[in-house]
Amino acid sequence: MEEQIYITHGAAETEALAQRLAPVLERAPAVALYGGLGMGKTAFTRGLARALGCTVSVTSPTYTIVNEYPGRRKLCHFDMYRLGDADALYDIGWEDYLASGALCVTEWSENVPGAFPEGTAEVHFSRIDDETREIKVKLC
Repeated sequence: MEEQIYITHGAAETEALAQRLAPVLERAPAVALYGGLGMGKTAFTRGLARALGCTVSVTSPTYTIVNEYPGRRKLCHFDMYRLGDADALYDIGWEDYLASGALCVTEWSENVPGAFPEGTAEVHFSRIDDETREIKVKLC
């Protein structure tokens, strides 16, 4: 598994990083995002969505669990924060989303271990300071 480490300073840089990485990340069936509150997961997803041609506003799906964004390739944005385990993800149709050909991007992926198909890209966020993040991208 290849791993790259990036440093961003604020949401705009995090979005721009995701846009630059999109050509590689969109080859994956899913992108699993790991990290706590306020780490930049939604900003990263906004950048991916923009790179895929999405023109609508991208927001965190904390209460809806999943938001779907049209574009050159549809992006399905999941928030696993409120899900107890991978079984709950399967209950909302996870396999159908994966089979649809959409790029499935999940926040709080640590809450659903074992749910991701082979080839899933992993993006780990850690805080350096209030605005600065270390972002580790693992590509399978």
